[in-house]
Amino acid sequence: MKRLFKWLMLLTVLMLAVLVWRERVHLAAFPGIIGSFTAKEYCSCRYVARMPEDYCRGYVKQWLPATLADDPLARRVSATGLGVTRSAVWLGEREGCRLLTQEDRLASDR
Repeated sequence: MKRLFKWLMLLTVLMLAVLVWRERVHLAAFPGIIGSFTAKEYCSCRYVARMPEDYCRGYVKQWLPATLADDPLARRVSATGLGVTRSAVWLGEREGCRLLTQEDRLASDR
């Protein structure tokens, strides 16, 4: 019985390793998705829908921890989740909020 259990455990670990290997590209993108979602949704909630700050923080809360930095004067939001920081900025009434690319972030830091 112990031998069967060991083989089943080994087979399970092997199948899990194959699954992780097949999905490695998607798994690598996941940390960036957390920050992007949080920044964009908070920006839209706060500056497009004009909801209160407390409501929007609750709206974007997830089971994975993420930190938010809101700059009300520039209407820019930065969110960090799983070590990756993403930013969104409010462009105007007609455009709404947009995620900033790496080039946008570098240009605005100058």
